[in-house]
Amino acid sequence: MVFWEGYVSDEMMGTFAPIVVYWLYAGFYQSLPPTTLDKYRLHTRKEGDAKNVVPMNSAIKVVLVQQLVHATVSYLLFLVQSKTDLVGTHEIQPPILAQIFQVIIAMFVVDIWQYFMHRYMHTNKFLYRHVHAQHHKLVAPYAIAAFYNHPMEGVFDTIGASIAFLVSGMTARTAILFFCLIVVKTVDDHCGLWLPGNVFHMLFPNNTAFHDIHHQLHGSMYNFSQPFFPIWDKLLGTHMPYDLVKRPEGGFEARVISKD
Repeated sequence: MVFWEGYVSDEMMGTFAPIVVYWLYAGFYQSLPPTTLDKYRLHTRKEGDAKNVVPMNSAIKVVLVQQLVHATVSYLLFLVQSKTDLVGTHEIQPPILAQIFQVIIAMFVVDIWQYFMHRYMHTNKFLYRHVHAQHHKLVAPYAIAAFYNHPMEGVFDTIGASIAFLVSGMTARTAILFFCLIVVKTVDDHCGLWLPGNVFHMLFPNNTAFHDIHHQLHGSMYNFSQPFFPIWDKLLGTHMPYDLVKRPEGGFEARVISKD
């Protein structure tokens, strides 16, 4: 029994909960005092202002469009797939261990999709210039702009998550957890902060610093993996190792280790 049961369906929650989670989690980072965060930044505030050519208010507008795309595609997926009437009834949940297994399968499926689609958007000049280059206007990423993407990239991302949902066989209720996990991990990867005790840094080598290398100009053809594991980068030769170096003035720098 969950608090929304009888009021709204799992499918509706799966559509809109990730949006709410995005703004809560990204808003948490955004609300932290800037001066307090200076000792954890991967880019100084001055670097961020100089390198990012998109003002925050414009980035937020694009994020909202991206989330509209996500919500539309997700709802249509649930509408086609659903065994409920979308107004408050629910499928029977499998045992917890089965749900955990489904989530793990979905994580690997979405990683496969994201790696190859992301890499293709860098190697295909048309797609990079007209779609993916928008995301790379943020050379120094920050949390609230994690979904700063072209709407077509939003479609690609949502297709990948949808395939993972279908292949894993999870119910809509389990998908709520999975989709929210993707959102939180994506925000964390783009937060630009190396905070102590961050559980994602402990569990995943694909983390904030790993993805920061990809956003640096010399790393744009490396570290394509998202959002969970760097398996495909390591298998296919696009993994760029790095050191996390403390800056004398505070904060950290993800510094590339030469592959030679």
